[in-house]
Amino acid sequence: MSVHKPLPHESAIGHVTGAARYVEDLAGRFPDLLWAWPVQAPHARARLVGLDLAAAQSHPGVVHVLTIDDLRGENEVGHGDEPLFVTDEVAYHGQAVAWVLAESREAARQGAQLVRAEYEPLTPIRSIEEAITQASFHGGLQSFGRGEPDRAIAQAPFRLTGEVRIGGQEHFYLETQASLAMIDEAGLMQVHSSTQHPAETGAVVARVLGWPVNQVVVQTLRLGGGFGGKESQAAPYAAVAALGACVSPKGRPVLVRLGRGEDMTLTGKRHPFLARFAVGFDGDGRLQGLNVELWSDGGWSTDLSPAILSRALLHLDNAYQIPHLRATGQVCRTNKASNTAFRGFGGPQGMLVIEEIMSRVAAYLDLPPHLVRERNLYRKGDLQAALSCGAKLAVSSENAALRAALSCGANLAVSSENAALRAAFSCGAKLAVSSENAARTHYGQPVRDVERITQIWTDLKATSRFEERLAEVAAFNEQSPHVKRGLALTPVKFGISFTLTHLNQAGALVLIYQDGSVQVNHGGTEMGQGLHTKIAQIAADSLGVPLPAIRVMPTRTDKVPNASATAASSGTDLNGAAVREACLALRERLTGVAAGLWEVDPSAVTCAAGVVSAPGQSLPFAELVKLAYEQRVQLFATGFYRTPEIFYSKEQGEGSPFRYFAWGAAVSEVELDGFTGQSTIRSVEILHDCGDSINPLIDRGQVEGGFVQGLGWLTQEELVWDEQGRLLTKGASTYKLPGANWLPERFEIRFLERATEPGAVLGAKAVGEPPLMLALSVREALRAAVAAFGGPIEIDSPLTPERLFWACHEQKDAVD
Repeated sequence: MSVHKPLPHESAIGHVTGAARYVEDLAGRFPDLLWAWPVQAPHARARLVGLDLAAAQSHPGVVHVLTIDDLRGENEVGHGDEPLFVTDEVAYHGQAVAWVLAESREAARQGAQLVRAEYEPLTPIRSIEEAITQASFHGGLQSFGRGEPDRAIAQAPFRLTGEVRIGGQEHFYLETQASLAMIDEAGLMQVHSSTQHPAETGAVVARVLGWPVNQVVVQTLRLGGGFGGKESQAAPYAAVAALGACVSPKGRPVLVRLGRGEDMTLTGKRHPFLARFAVGFDGDGRLQGLNVELWSDGGWSTDLSPAILSRALLHLDNAYQIPHLRATGQVCRTNKASNTAFRGFGGPQGMLVIEEIMSRVAAYLDLPPHLVRERNLYRKGDLQAALSCGAKLAVSSENAALRAALSCGANLAVSSENAALRAAFSCGAKLAVSSENAARTHYGQPVRDVERITQIWTDLKATSRFEERLAEVAAFNEQSPHVKRGLALTPVKFGISFTLTHLNQAGALVLIYQDGSVQVNHGGTEMGQGLHTKIAQIAADSLGVPLPAIRVMPTRTDKVPNASATAASSGTDLNGAAVREACLALRERLTGVAAGLWEVDPSAVTCAAGVVSAPGQSLPFAELVKLAYEQRVQLFATGFYRTPEIFYSKEQGEGSPFRYFAWGAAVSEVELDGFTGQSTIRSVEILHDCGDSINPLIDRGQVEGGFVQGLGWLTQEELVWDEQGRLLTKGASTYKLPGANWLPERFEIRFLERATEPGAVLGAKAVGEPPLMLALSVREALRAAVAAFGGPIEIDSPLTPERLFWACHEQKDAVD
């Protein structure tokens, strides 16, 4: 059995020895390769008046300068508002207005410096607040909610209002944006791209060239990191390379590989957010009603910003049952690089907001924050909460005590013979609700397995000795005037699926050769997260062959077309299920051959570890494959999977967009120096729900990596622009990433046991994004440490040493 085992990453040796190949490593195969370099605008907003290319074109080594005059198709690489070449107005500092093609990278760089561009500077929009004032938005207002939050807040015993600002985050993948394009001997455009979405990349290349998509083949062997930054934003660089290959003399191949500074100025980040809220609650800290307004900084073009805002609004509840909640949001258009997908896709920002609210409620009531969180957790058995959504309910006289409404606008009918409530949603799906499983989100989705968060919370509190350690931390702080400690426990509930329903599909092509070896093709991309390793395990288990018999091929658009991006933590869920379907179809065919050979029922035939057996009979898998070939049995199969039972109406702000929820919780303890604002993480203990992990070793690495990346976003990584809209933090010297010295002294990770996820491939849950939000426990622990200097605080994110220093300073001044 190949699954549920802690096997190493299939490229682990290549990664650590340098043998693993990436896009730029292919350059040596093409002696006539041209290198591309961008000509970047020096203004955040300006009218492009003219370009003088003469000096650049005469520079030694320069072959051509790409401009809009070279365009063969459409000048569009995004979602209708993202031109490849500037036609009139530069929209952000560093935007490329032309690309120089040269014999070497250095010649291309020097040529770019010689392009003379004339600009007419304009006043940029530099912040969310400026965008709000000028009504500069991408798209309209989004809204989700249930109940009557205004009334609930007004009638609550206690009320608070406030706001919090949340900073962005640079992806800082080790391999910057890279694409190599060439026209092959058949006239096809072959693109090697470091992309999470080969299908979209191919479609954009075809659009820019004016070619049909079937003449473009995109291959992705592996990415040197992506984290969402190469979901949509890899496409423009592939388009530049492909266009360069078309217009260059003799159709020479072209490589685009950005430098770190160019990558950081040209590409988008995690979205900064501004949140404003009003909350009503009782004396125990239980939330009665909540109104939240979100604004995100989308940058200059739409990109994926509306979908990212949607997920932020969908995750405002985190793991908490809030009976009356309204969440609205808008994407702001500013003159910055277009912000884009980043691990969590808006979910982290939404969850940070509710955790901020929980902490402020706890401080207002002088209650322990973990107690307020615990009292608000989703639980079973709350029928009123489940039915508080606002739809109309008709009940018979025998059931007159039942009252409620689902937020979908559907009418409910309940007869005396049927106590189960059936809700018909506006999209046509039906849902059954019982009093035993009543938890429901503010967008109407039932929360299955809600008992898992209570189980995780209770278990982690006990194993971490949380209550005892709170007392120990308090005792330490009492005797330590200048160094304080903080301890926090926070939960995670994260929805798994693309919120755009049609993206929840995947295909696979599996080929068995006569020697019994297997090729597996699927639409997912390997970016270090171990997807190909898990796919190989799934294929080996499904066919009953040893793992070495499986070869997962590079991702190519001519093998699996129209594949969705490898994103939304769905890579294994979607592609793994498609691969398993193809493998099981092949296994059924081979089982039929063996059953005929041995004259037994097919159900009596088994296949494991490369041996096919029936009572009293056996033969190697490879021999059975050869027999099948001789009987003209098809030895290749396609698989297709679409996620069932999900639906979502963006217009109505309701539905069940997620196949399931991943649960988790973390306890973090920190120590903070009030003189410097420097902090250390003393310990982190995590209990996370991975379902039946396909590969516990890889999943542990994902939890560790996601947590540390979340830690960087919340405590160190700060993006800074100057008054002219120039990014100042555009390299490792100024943009501070968490390093090994930031790892906790004690870092313990456990997975929830007996946690099979029915319907998911082999019972496993996604693990890519959810762990990032576990780092919120560090933010809350730091908040507690600052408060130990004097009292409750309100603080924006990230909690950099500078911000922590001034917060401690203000606390000390207040006490003095």
